[in-house]
Amino acid sequence: MTPASPSTRRLALLLAGLAMFGPFSIDTIFPAFLLLGERLQVDQVAVQQTVSVYLLFYGLMSLAHGPLSDAFGRRRVILGGLVVFIAASIGCALSRDLTTLLVFRALQGVSAGVGVIVGRAVIRDLYHGADAQRLMSQVSMIFGVAPAIAPIIGGWILLGGGDWPLIFWFLVSFAALLLLATGKWLPETLPVEERTPLSTGALLRSYVRMGSNPRLLRLSAAGAFNFSGIFLYIASAPVLVMQHLKLGEGGFAWLFIPTIGGMTVGSFLSGRMAGRMTAQRQVSIGFALCGVSALVNLAYVLSVSQIAVPWAVLPIFLGGVGMALIFPILALAVLDMYPHQRGMASSMQMFLQLMINTVVAGMISPLLSSRPLHLALGYGGFFAIGASFWYWERHCERRRALQAEAA
Repeated sequence: MTPASPSTRRLALLLAGLAMFGPFSIDTIFPAFLLLGERLQVDQVAVQQTVSVYLLFYGLMSLAHGPLSDAFGRRRVILGGLVVFIAASIGCALSRDLTTLLVFRALQGVSAGVGVIVGRAVIRDLYHGADAQRLMSQVSMIFGVAPAIAPIIGGWILLGGGDWPLIFWFLVSFAALLLLATGKWLPETLPVEERTPLSTGALLRSYVRMGSNPRLLRLSAAGAFNFSGIFLYIASAPVLVMQHLKLGEGGFAWLFIPTIGGMTVGSFLSGRMAGRMTAQRQVSIGFALCGVSALVNLAYVLSVSQIAVPWAVLPIFLGGVGMALIFPILALAVLDMYPHQRGMASSMQMFLQLMINTVVAGMISPLLSSRPLHLALGYGGFFAIGASFWYWERHCERRRALQAEAA
């Protein structure tokens, strides 16, 4: 860690906060969907576009945040992203028609990914090996609460008598606090002499090179498909909670608390394991837990005629633990492949994950969510695909080692 760096705990809190304002932008407005439709005089399909437009621009811009930070520095890009996000959130709060709201939601999406993408590069700039894994795990543990508490905060705002614009004013306040904290406590972690000049041609060539790197693709796919097992249930939450579990609108905590709880426990364990066992062994344990989770989940669904809490969600807790053991290792492995372009590598990894998540939410979830058995099969299938990419990479790694010894 550099002498100018803040304490590890403060840095973990700050980077987790920077990663949280993305999920907050999505989940905080969920309780206001009906109210938005009434106020703007549009149907719920139109209101849903406030999420779709946000995610589209979030995904597209994820390719730019990292290269910008490689060229201009981590701190400057994060501060600029926060300023844009604050302006976009003010625009959302002042919108009085759907078209205007969608424009500013797109602008929110353009800026919201800067925290999580550049934040990963900051961690790897400052720390190495087990120390980097510990901090990545701490950030993941704190960040993991965002999807669970964001809808609760949105609900409190509405129950307290606030109208839907007040949710966006909350996002303005949250981002403003992050802007002040970043300006005060986040050092610049990328020296000027290590920066990569920004060039459109060079950027495209670098992305083509990364996108055709088999090892990067295997590592990214292992993490993305593994997360898709959990994300399938998150994307299918309305059907699972209200139709299959028959819990009603107040029952979403039954799904999100075990999911986030598992990820938090896994992140804690990952931090404790750092330096005490090999990264490869930790990932293998994570995939083993995901496999047990998938088998228990499938066995339960097949053994009952009507799924019910808590048994229907306990396997997802175990899957969350396994996923959180896997994520920091794979994320750091991708960053280490490009020590002079860590921002771009983080962007590439995030883009691939977002594109797979988009397919899961838009195509796989509607296809499988009609029956609990189909969800359970999809859950296990994604874990199996993720594990296959990981063990494929391990096989290639051993082959590379043998070739190096022979040479």
